[in-house]
Amino acid sequence: MKKNSFLVLLFLLLVSCNENTKPIVSFYYWKTIFKLSETEKEVIHENDVRKIYIRYFDIDLNSNDQSPIPLAPVRFQEAMNNFDIVPVVYIKNKVMLKQNIDLEDLAQKTIKLINEINSKNKIYNKEIQIDCDWTLSSKDNYLKFIEVLKKLSQKKLSVTIRLHQVKYFMKTKIPNADSGVLMYYNMGSIAPDSLNSIYDKKIAERYLKSLKRYPLHLNFALPIYSWAVHIRNKKVIGLCSKLNVSSLKEDRNFEQINLTFFKVKHSNYKNGIFYEENDLLKTESVSQEDLKEMAQDLEENLVESPNEIIFYDLDEFNIKNYEKNIFKQIVSYF
Repeated sequence: MKKNSFLVLLFLLLVSCNENTKPIVSFYYWKTIFKLSETEKEVIHENDVRKIYIRYFDIDLNSNDQSPIPLAPVRFQEAMNNFDIVPVVYIKNKVMLKQNIDLEDLAQKTIKLINEINSKNKIYNKEIQIDCDWTLSSKDNYLKFIEVLKKLSQKKLSVTIRLHQVKYFMKTKIPNADSGVLMYYNMGSIAPDSLNSIYDKKIAERYLKSLKRYPLHLNFALPIYSWAVHIRNKKVIGLCSKLNVSSLKEDRNFEQINLTFFKVKHSNYKNGIFYEENDLLKTESVSQEDLKEMAQDLEENLVESPNEIIFYDLDEFNIKNYEKNIFKQIVSYF
């Protein structure tokens, strides 16, 4: 009887611990200068954020000799002693498409630059994240690069994963990383139609069932950013960041013609971009209800709960569009 009672108590304890374990709230930081505003600091404090994924630099191909080069390394303007910093390196797919690329040299240089940034800013990191939307054509180079980077860095390694890479993982393969982050956004094509390219539930539903078969442990990245699609003569000519319905309503050069579209009334410059009279701007964003819907749909299709929900991205412009407790609300779904 004593043995049975002990087993029952142990089972109840394990169940209780499991139920009380919720993902932590983390953020991506995607600016080239790291300096937090008071609003950003407040959000970090209120959500007990201890882990921030900071874009350290991009890797592109040199236009002269087509060799891989780092672009726009981050500069820190304040100390990060109290946080677990994860350097994120965004690698353009065309780098991995390059034939005869020296992947070991690329991995060594990637680690060296990360270490230089860390040393200069007195940062110690336990994890590196690689962000690359690899394709079937770049798959072999990318998978080998991840192998080499993991071996040389001796760090925990995470990678970003797109929805199509989850559904078709038998073809796209799975990087030899410790974990993945599913980028649950940028689902549709950027087009002059009325659809939202950041989040589309109908598109997401084509991939959700595949989560139960995906072998790599996944955390989730959810979007809190907005932008406007710049349209001229029914053609997309660009994306305009840090624009939303509120910011355009306040500008007399733009006239709202429905819930998402604005028409340029007078030719003007805004945020460094020139808009001609009669151009259209299609605003795209993710509402609080969208975020809750995302969390619920993901939770219903999981085998294993995420350790983190990472919001993209930590920026005062994004944060002010949501209730203060929205981030805690979202993690409560899991």
